[in-house]
Formats: sequence, structure tokens, C-alpha cells
Amino acid sequence: MTGKTSENFDPAEHVRAMVGLHYRTNDFYEVGREKVREYARAVQDFNQVHWDSDAAKALGYSGLAAPLTFISLVGTLAQRRLLEKIAVGFDLGQMLQTDQVLEFHQPIVAGDQLYCDVSLDSYKEVMGKDMMVTKNIVSNQRNELVQTTYTTLLIGRDGDIDSGIVEAAENLVMHGATPSTARENATTHEEEEQVEHPPLALVDHRSVPSVKFEDVTVGDVLPEKVFRLTRGDLVNYAGVAGDANPIHWSDGFAKLVDLKNVLAHGMLTMGLGGGYITSWLGDPGAVKDYTVRFTAPIPVDPHRAAEILFTGKIKSLDADSRTAVISLGATFEGKRIFGHRATATVQLA
Repeated sequence: MTGKTSENFDPAEHVRAMVGLHYRTNDFYEVGREKVREYARAVQDFNQVHWDSDAAKALGYSGLAAPLTFISLVGTLAQRRLLEKIAVGFDLGQMLQTDQVLEFHQPIVAGDQLYCDVSLDSYKEVMGKDMMVTKNIVSNQRNELVQTTYTTLLIGRDGDIDSGIVEAAENLVMHGATPSTARENATTHEEEEQVEHPPLALVDHRSVPSVKFEDVTVGDVLPEKVFRLTRGDLVNYAGVAGDANPIHWSDGFAKLVDLKNVLAHGMLTMGLGGGYITSWLGDPGAVKDYTVRFTAPIPVDPHRAAEILFTGKIKSLDADSRTAVISLGATFEGKRIFGHRATATVQLA
């Protein structure tokens, strides 16, 4: 690399100076009815508001409502575009997601046109690793606030991974889908015009949860549910979500990076948890926020499904807002795959 990316270039110093830089997508992502169903199938969420227009309209939706983690389809593209411009000296093929926070202002519905305004919220070095937090403000065609998301990533630097592994990944994935290394000139972001947009409107969404506030107490537990993930589920999710990382479906690539097995996607497991919560709650539009820390991967054997046990407990109640905080548990073979921060705040009837 040349210019600012010379031997004296410090990637950490550069990216630290980029905190607060925004990238807003010029084009929108239009939410299709069949894409909602496709994604709901991929995360095994069979709440009828994702599948049946009449059921969605009965709860006040103008079309099919998207599952809680649907924004991962849209936000990942905008996030990568931002990182390609600011993470100079880092290898975006070495990203590991550790935390995901979703704040819901109104549900995503088929027919919505979504815009993303992504920024680098913070950067720090943790035990020799580079940790970046991106913030994504999602709005629709009516200039209304839809979601605010925070994604915590550990990102490797150029040269940290064997070039043979990089080449193997490039030869496995679809053309044009390989995560690119951020090798653009460090001044590229300065050439882009930072356009000011009008303030986003807040809409008071009226949810219709099936659980009443008076019917629950702190300590109540939700019914347990087991989800099964096969290799086919991983391949399907990779295609639906546009995740090209072969670590989720190629045994050969997994061995190259010293893994005994392929691993399930973190956002797939978070999607399963979202469906678990809303199957109890009834209306996904009643979820106010959903936070997960990914603590352990889930290996999936070629001829045996991985079984994930989800549990939930009412952690706290707020009588003024008639909301509950649910503590979410997820285990694989007795090992926690979500940290203690896995929670969801929900509106109750």
C-alpha cells in the first residue's frame, strides 16, 4: 500500500480518528413479502404475522411483519461499506461478532424502503485485539425511525492470517462475495460529501401482545423450546443472509483454520431466540429491545443436527410502562452460547 498506508501508518491511530464518521446508503432496501417469509423460514420463526397477511392485518400491520433480526440482511451491507472506508490496514475477512444490540422503534413491514446510516461508534484495543462498535440508524421512506442497532466486532489486521487461507476462501465462495480487505486509500472518506438529512420522526407503534402484565410476576419462566440446526439449515441461512464465510458450511475450510467442524452463524442463533420470545409474546412489534452476547460457537456435524435449548425468565417488571425484561438462556450440550447479557424488553397488554 502507498501514501498513508506506508510502513509508518498506524491502523489503530487512523481508525480511532474515524470514530463518529457516518456512511449513509444512497439507495434503499425494499422489503419484499417473500423475503420476509424466506428469512422467517431460515430462522425457524413460524409466527403467523410473518407468513399470513390476514394474521398480520389483524394485529394492525399493513403487510407481513419481519422477524426481529431481519435487519441483519440490510445492515451488514452498509456496515461493510463503512468499514471498507475507515478500517485501513485491517482484514475484513477476519471479523468476529461478539455482541448485538437491537432497539426497535417500529416494526419492519413488507413494502418498507429502508435506509441505513452507519457510523463507527467506538474503537479500543482489548488484550491485543482490535474492537470496533458500529451504530446503525435505520429509517424508512417516510423518514421515520425504525431501528437503532449496535454491533461489536473483533477485527484482525492485514497479515495476521495465512495468505493460503485467504486464497482458499476466495476459491470457495461465489464470485464477488468474498469479504475484501480494506485497502482503499485512507483519504477516501474525506472525498465523500457528508449530507445532512432532516430529523427522523418517531412513530408511536401500538402493539397487541397476547400476554397481560397482570398475569406475570418476576421469576416466572417461559416454556422451554429446542431448535435443531442441520448443515442444510446453515447453507440455507448463508444464502438468505448473504453470508459468504465458508466457516459455516465447508469442512475443508474449517480444518484450514484449525476447527474440527463448521460453526452456526451467530445471527442465526439470535434469530432463533427472537422467534422463541415472540412465540410466547404473540406480537413481535411488542419487543422494545433485544441484546445478545455470543460466548460460544455451535459446531454442526454433517449427519447429526445440533440441538439448542432456549429458556426464558421474567427478570424485572415496570408497572408504569407495563413492560417486562426477559432474561434469555441458550445452551448447546449444556454449554451457554449466549452470555448473561442476553435480554429482551417487551411490552405487555
